[in-house]
Amino acid sequence: MGITTHSPLERKTNFASLWRDGWIMGKILKIYSRDGTPVRVVVADDHAIVRQGVCSILSQLIDQPDIEEAVNGLEAVAAVKRHQPHLLVLDAAMPMARGIEVLADARRWSPETRIVLLTGFTASGILAEWLEADVEGILLKSCQPEEMEKAFHTVLSGGRYITEDARTMLLDLQNETPLSLREREVLSLIVTGNQNDEIAERLFISKRTVEKHRASLMAKLSVKTVAELMAEAYKRGLLEELKQL
Repeated sequence: MGITTHSPLERKTNFASLWRDGWIMGKILKIYSRDGTPVRVVVADDHAIVRQGVCSILSQLIDQPDIEEAVNGLEAVAAVKRHQPHLLVLDAAMPMARGIEVLADARRWSPETRIVLLTGFTASGILAEWLEADVEGILLKSCQPEEMEKAFHTVLSGGRYITEDARTMLLDLQNETPLSLREREVLSLIVTGNQNDEIAERLFISKRTVEKHRASLMAKLSVKTVAELMAEAYKRGLLEELKQL
């Protein structure tokens, strides 16, 4: 019985049983669909070399996969809608639509698709955003092929995989003191080159209040200069968050 003939409820119930289990002597077995239909995958990344590498690993892991590629966010959404994949490997930052926006659309058009984030960003704030979106896997592009293979196998088998580096960054984030909304507004204006008097005018607050917020930002991010502030904000993924303010 093919997957496409199942109702959404049946697909959800039977998904975990669709895949051959695991590891034998440290070697991952080939994944295949028990009903003989191809395992469908969408690989979305704007860099051809990344797509080729991911597709190569998937071809070694999955028995005759049906892989469709996308080079931007709009293509990714269209491919998911058309292909109804079992797995979506998604870059966090692509032209035409942010990865997190593609994820939301993918959930709407193909709710049973399991999603793995593949990102070159190491900012804990960005990783936390994806974790909150309930993505099934998070991989850094710096990971080894063996880890990528293990992650895909785990996710397709119904599990969740967060790379060790990402887990460490997320744990560090939990120990950080969060910024208030006003502090983030001030930070947004600082990184775009505004001076204290300009920030005060934009936010309808006093220059003294701006100075207090600036001092609080410096303390919370453990920096002493504006250059260090901007570098730390980038490292933590705060600049991406600020774009949404």
